[in-house]
Amino acid sequence: MTFFFAYSEQYHIVPIASLLHLAPWIPVVGLEIHAQISSNSKLFSGSQVQFAAPPNSLVSFFDASLPGTLPVLNRRCVEAAVMTGLALNCSINKKSLFDRKHYFYADLPAGYQITQQRVPIAVNGSLSYSLCIDNKMSQMVTKTVRIKQIQLEQDSGKSLHDDTRCQTLVDLNRAGVGLMEVVMEPDMCCGEEAAAAVRELQLILQTLGSSQAVMAEGQLRVDANVSVHHPGEPYGVRTEVKNINSIRFLAKAVDYEIQRQIEELENGGTILNETRAFDSKLGCTVPMRDKEGKQDYRFMPEPNLPPLILYDTKSLPANMNHQQVINIDWIQERLPDLPSVKREKLVEQYGILPEHSFTLLNEDGLAEFFESVVKQTQMKPKKVIGWILNDLLSYLKQHSLTVKESPVSSILLADLLNLLEKKEISSTAAKRVLAELWKGEGKTPLEIVKEQKLELLQDQKELEQICQAVMAIKAGNRKVLNKLIGLVQRKTQGRSNPVLVKQLLEKKLSE
Repeated sequence: MTFFFAYSEQYHIVPIASLLHLAPWIPVVGLEIHAQISSNSKLFSGSQVQFAAPPNSLVSFFDASLPGTLPVLNRRCVEAAVMTGLALNCSINKKSLFDRKHYFYADLPAGYQITQQRVPIAVNGSLSYSLCIDNKMSQMVTKTVRIKQIQLEQDSGKSLHDDTRCQTLVDLNRAGVGLMEVVMEPDMCCGEEAAAAVRELQLILQTLGSSQAVMAEGQLRVDANVSVHHPGEPYGVRTEVKNINSIRFLAKAVDYEIQRQIEELENGGTILNETRAFDSKLGCTVPMRDKEGKQDYRFMPEPNLPPLILYDTKSLPANMNHQQVINIDWIQERLPDLPSVKREKLVEQYGILPEHSFTLLNEDGLAEFFESVVKQTQMKPKKVIGWILNDLLSYLKQHSLTVKESPVSSILLADLLNLLEKKEISSTAAKRVLAELWKGEGKTPLEIVKEQKLELLQDQKELEQICQAVMAIKAGNRKVLNKLIGLVQRKTQGRSNPVLVKQLLEKKLSE
């Protein structure tokens, strides 16, 4: 074995190995994402799927694992998985297999979970996502994470811990609900990248309709695998941060775990191969259980389910009933425009900036709201986008409202912008009208303008008198023209036409 040495400032010979801790650390982040499939019934039973239903009210005999019950595969769940795989550039396996993953827990009545360990439904895909550089929307970089596989599997029930009575209650409503597990390779290096990748995946799932992906309802749950190592060294020991249910918490959890591991190693400690949870109140990860004694899940083929066979147009037998099979090509042809394509179309069609297209799609329903306003107003889209992002969106966020909950509809905003575009009101007056519209009193922009007398003054003689009065304050000073215009606007309560006022003031100053 060859050893390398370096000289310190005191000219003592020291091994390079002792200086390794000075080298930069490279974080490595991989993700496992469980997305609840948007389906009326569960993966292998006819039980209804409904959020916040009374405990144990949606449980079939199969879900409760009563003897003699058999699984029946839900076609909708398979189609959703194929659709998702195609959207993520995966290869769809025409033959996939189901397996049993054995482990004992109270909310898993059968003692095993039906999943796809050996041959999943989709493999070898990729997901491109964009993130800002230094939090600047105008500077964005696109990155790609590899998708290892997508597999179908059952969800487990839910354990409800009652600390007061020192007991645990089990709700099996969720047991057997169809999930897609999307496994991302460790191609990310920080919380921001992980959050951006999950957000893009969430948008894709919602666009496809394969999952509603509402994290607040547990429909999208993320497990983050995090490790750190020095350049040129093998990957370090990884920890798994389980069940993160918020994109913001995901970024915080990953960044905290990276920093924790670096500090632990630099202080001479070791990283345990353990499962941790993110405490959102404390802003840190806490240990759950270690994985040193690796659990044997005793995977075995599911004896009650045959191989899942899919077809494409070439392999579909001529005498086969098309309604009884799933055609990959048929699903591919019916894929909707994905978020990346929608952004390109928004930029091309309306001439808006690329970063604005990201904001429009990141807020649920905002792109549709924007397009509806554009169709109903004479104002150019580049001006409309300013009102949407700077005024509408900021108000909604300030009051924690969604676009659908906005008291100002697209019709009302379009009417307001039409008044502004026709120069019937000033931009100052338009903002006052918008403030009134937020109250949701059912008034139209025109009614508010008339009530508060916010129309632009078009009477030249009246404006000349006002300008003359203002000129008396700042007599003969050409450098304060903009201030003079502002004084006129104040005098008229924003009702004067700035262009006409400027012309009159210039005329007065030149006399």
